[in-house]
Amino acid sequence: MAAKVIEGFYYTQTDEWLKVEDNVGTVGITDYAQDKLGDIVYLEKTERGKKVKQTETLTAIESVKAASDIYAPISGEVIEVNEKVIADSSIINKEPYGEGWIAKIRIENADELKNLMGAKEYSQYREE
Repeated sequence: MAAKVIEGFYYTQTDEWLKVEDNVGTVGITDYAQDKLGDIVYLEKTERGKKVKQTETLTAIESVKAASDIYAPISGEVIEVNEKVIADSSIINKEPYGEGWIAKIRIENADELKNLMGAKEYSQYREE
């Protein structure tokens, strides 16, 4: 079964997704990533106000199988953190593209979106 992707989202080769609205990017991990990680047991809290650069570590996630970094798909400032997934990280397994979002970043440089893949490209990338 192919991992679920959503049209209109941007994707990274490290399996993060980005949904852009009004110069704010909502960040999460893809269905493929949550499936590979297995049962997620912990998400490190990212601080509001944290400045991140594209491809730098945004936060860390742990599952019963592995610990992994989550990378910023875009440069900017963290303006919101999803407290629900900090309290119950298993939400990411159930709804990676919905309630399981991780943080919101005020986008510093929209040109960086060119470095990301669309849904079709990401699906092809994951099929290889």
